[in-house]
Amino acid sequence: MADLIIDAFSSQTRLRDMIRAIRGCKTAAEERAVVRKECAVIRASISENDQDYRHRNLAKLMFIHMLGYPTHFGQMECLKSIASAGFPEKRIGYLGLMLLLDERQEVLMLVTNSLKQDLNHSNPYIVGLALCALGNICSAEMARDLAPEVERLFQSRDPNIRKKAALCSVRIIKKVPDLAENFMSPAATLLKEKHHGALIAGVQLCTDMCKVSLEALEYFRKKCTDGLVKALKERVNSPYTPEYDISGISDPFLHIRLLRLLRILGKGDADASDCMNDILAQVATKTETNKNAGTAILYECVETIMSIEDNSGLRVLAINILGRFLSNRDNNIRYVALNMLMRAIAVDAQAVQRHRITILECVKDSDASIRKRALELIFLLVNENNVKPLTKELIDYLQVSDQEFKGDLTEKICSIVEKFSMEKKWYIDKMLKVLSEAGNFVKDEIWHALIVAISNASDLQGYTVRSLYRALQTSSEQESLIQVAVWCIGEYGEMLVNNVGMLEKEDPLTVTESDAVDVLEAAIKRHTSDITSRALSLVALLKLSSRFPSCSKRISDIIIEHKGSFVLELQQRSIEFNSIIDKHQNIRSTLLERMPVLDEASYNSKRKSGSLPPTASAPTGASPKLPNGVVKSPAAPMADLLDLSSDDAPVPSSSGGDNLPDLLGGSLTSLPSLTGQAPSNGTDILMELLSIGTPAAQNDVSTSDLLSTNHNNTPSGTPLERLSPPSPFSPQVSTPTATTPVMDLLDGFSPTLSMSNKKSSTDPYFSGNNGPVYPSIIAFQSSSLKIEFSFSKQPENLQSTLINATFTNMSSNIYTDFIFQAAVPKFIQLHLDPASSNTLPASGNGSIGQSLRVTNSQHGQKHLAMRIRVAYKINNKDVLEQGQITNFPPGL
Repeated sequence: MADLIIDAFSSQTRLRDMIRAIRGCKTAAEERAVVRKECAVIRASISENDQDYRHRNLAKLMFIHMLGYPTHFGQMECLKSIASAGFPEKRIGYLGLMLLLDERQEVLMLVTNSLKQDLNHSNPYIVGLALCALGNICSAEMARDLAPEVERLFQSRDPNIRKKAALCSVRIIKKVPDLAENFMSPAATLLKEKHHGALIAGVQLCTDMCKVSLEALEYFRKKCTDGLVKALKERVNSPYTPEYDISGISDPFLHIRLLRLLRILGKGDADASDCMNDILAQVATKTETNKNAGTAILYECVETIMSIEDNSGLRVLAINILGRFLSNRDNNIRYVALNMLMRAIAVDAQAVQRHRITILECVKDSDASIRKRALELIFLLVNENNVKPLTKELIDYLQVSDQEFKGDLTEKICSIVEKFSMEKKWYIDKMLKVLSEAGNFVKDEIWHALIVAISNASDLQGYTVRSLYRALQTSSEQESLIQVAVWCIGEYGEMLVNNVGMLEKEDPLTVTESDAVDVLEAAIKRHTSDITSRALSLVALLKLSSRFPSCSKRISDIIIEHKGSFVLELQQRSIEFNSIIDKHQNIRSTLLERMPVLDEASYNSKRKSGSLPPTASAPTGASPKLPNGVVKSPAAPMADLLDLSSDDAPVPSSSGGDNLPDLLGGSLTSLPSLTGQAPSNGTDILMELLSIGTPAAQNDVSTSDLLSTNHNNTPSGTPLERLSPPSPFSPQVSTPTATTPVMDLLDGFSPTLSMSNKKSSTDPYFSGNNGPVYPSIIAFQSSSLKIEFSFSKQPENLQSTLINATFTNMSSNIYTDFIFQAAVPKFIQLHLDPASSNTLPASGNGSIGQSLRVTNSQHGQKHLAMRIRVAYKINNKDVLEQGQITNFPPGL
């Protein structure tokens, strides 16, 4: 059937027949065939200069263009039709011109002369066609050429021509803003029009001119403000006119255009604002809101009132209108009102506060967009005076809110409670309530901050641990609640059992030591508990083993159960904790003392600055999230030097510090108080306190986390940033196997003797009071570079070793930009001093010296190991050499 129709195509084929043939195609290929055939016929007709069917061909081309097929071959036909004398040909020509061409087409310049002639035509309909086309496709060149003709048409007797001339002028001044001054006087004249079409076009022209020209803004502000106020007053008080009536309002579109122009004129000008105060009050009070037209006018009126210079009475009226909008059943109107109220808070927060109850009801709306916007508005409304009732309302709603909304609601409540907490007890109560209702939606940094606050509130610790115990009885599925509860029970378990720190109105709670252990055992055995909760529970059980002697055997059995856990983190903790219980009774009570007060100010400042390490929810190896969604760039590739795994434990600094033992964090191999390792630099004790999570690699050397470097002879007192970002929940563990016996890290320790005070009398290089003497070694040697290490120790500190490195260049090329880098396992602390030079002479004619200071926190148990990398340039070409040093003398 389609083939028959295609064969019948000719220039005489009507447009409807072509459309019917195209729509009858069943496949895209058939449609393309029909279009291709018809385009061929049209080309043939164009080449024959067929004037009889030119208008029909243009109509077909416009339909084909709308289907997305190329029609550039018909552009000249549009120009020929425009040049025709008859109105029908011009009409189809201008329509094709606007549809088939745009301002970027060079051929458009050919139509400028035809447009100029038609703008001066005696037929107003042809003039209207030219103005319409010029207003749609006018380029900057055409605007400059034809602006005088358009300006002249403002004097036309026909209001439709004046209207079209104004709309065409809008396009002209957008293309050439310099021409705005030519249209200021004609535009001002249009503002006195009685014809609504010409008036609304004139208002639109004035609005656009004010946006592109300050001169025009000042002109209209001085000359036209009174006239616009009068025009708006006539519209407000005008009688019923069927021609312009919409829902009982006379021409709401003109109302809105006038209000928008008044808003521009009144902004920043007190005199102009005073002129329009009365009419704005009339619009706000007389306009009905039972129809959308009236609501639109009121919204624009409110926008204008909020934009012009200060008038407190009008602004209260505008905010009250927005309050009425919140009671509307239309969701769009309520959403718009909430958006406007958020802007109004900055202007008059007290007036917005009066609608707090209505806004709070919007938080409970069924529409998700309205709920979210209302919650943001409530957050802005909270202050010291209303924080308690608002927080209570939000927490009450949290109990019944939808699951998809709980996350946003929980975040806002926590922010409000933290920001406006006037007393510790109120803060703790509200946070525990939130944890009980939506603990699974609470971010890690929130409950970390709660633990810091509890640590600092010594008079509320007993009350808090009892409150947490009660909350666990009813909300045992909230993960964050469990994590805070087990931490507090581990720290303040004796307060729970003995009812220490009872408040005046608090009811006593009967909890035995066995009950407290039951809670921890239930937390660790919950199949839905994550590794953080289980690890915290193990640590809490370890602490209670020294405080609850009657339950010590039971606690030991619970810990032993996890020695075969498939989770390496729990397996290592179980083995090490069991060793503490069984073999080190003499130091257990000292080791498991209560965590000291954490530095709340430091933690809060780090939260605000965004400098805290990523939380446990961040995937291993991911970049930490910074404020505003910015992702931290990956570390420099130099960290690949050691083939390091993601060792996310805090890096010790050579400067030291006095942070407390990380009793809850990571592998016990990194406890400073046990191994003699220098404590971590910084004050973020909480991050160490909660340092549990995904296990990393098992190899000692591959888990090294210290990479020191000296670049351009700059002293390096602290380690460089590692390849993977630090995470407080990613300790390093070593997996015990059948062939590798588990090392008891506490063997040989006593409460009063640390390894740093021991002297190894069995050291083969020990030489009495003068300290041990060690032979020099060739640490690294390649065909072009040799590195020699010499060693020295102080007799009073055998853990520390001073290494003097000597670098010799055996090649015939001079090495420039010489950099030496080294990395050591986690139990070793490394400090690099600046090198003597960054240029290494050729052929062994000189050397570079550099000092390294290493501190082996497990001296006598583990030997020193090191990986090195040397970077330098030969004739501006980068060279890299690296290796591993394992031939250190015994005793280091």
